[in-house]
Amino acid sequence: MFFPKKATILQQGKTERHLSYVETGIVRLYMPKAGEDLTFGFSFSGSFVSAYDSFLTQTHCPYEIQALTDTVLWQIDYKDLQEVYAHTKIGNEIGRKNAENQFLVKSKRELSLLDKTAEERYLDLFAQRPELIRKIPLKYIASYIGVTPQALSRIRRRIS
Repeated sequence: MFFPKKATILQQGKTERHLSYVETGIVRLYMPKAGEDLTFGFSFSGSFVSAYDSFLTQTHCPYEIQALTDTVLWQIDYKDLQEVYAHTKIGNEIGRKNAENQFLVKSKRELSLLDKTAEERYLDLFAQRPELIRKIPLKYIASYIGVTPQALSRIRRRIS
């Protein structure tokens, strides 16, 4: 499924019905707030994306998912995925590995927020995906690492 740049993939308050694989593009997960959204995740080409908590529980999602660039997603709905899990060994293995990866990404970010400075978080993010990070607006990167856009500008000046 194609989503143009800035398109909403999942609205706050809706239930996540799909597990998606990002074929191309960049996606962000965020809490819409008056004044400034709070970005807490990105997914890039070659990775899975979902409001996974909403998907697993089939309950309303408290955040949104947005395409930051033109994005192509391959999607499987909840019911079909349950069929794959019930009838295929490889489906179970892929599902388990995706769940493990989702956990590791979340855990790594939480530990980073507790243990690293904003500058270290920025450098880590830049080191992980330098070619893609340049395509993400700085205000979203600032929110993701837990600083204001002005503080991120100071960090970028200091390390350049």
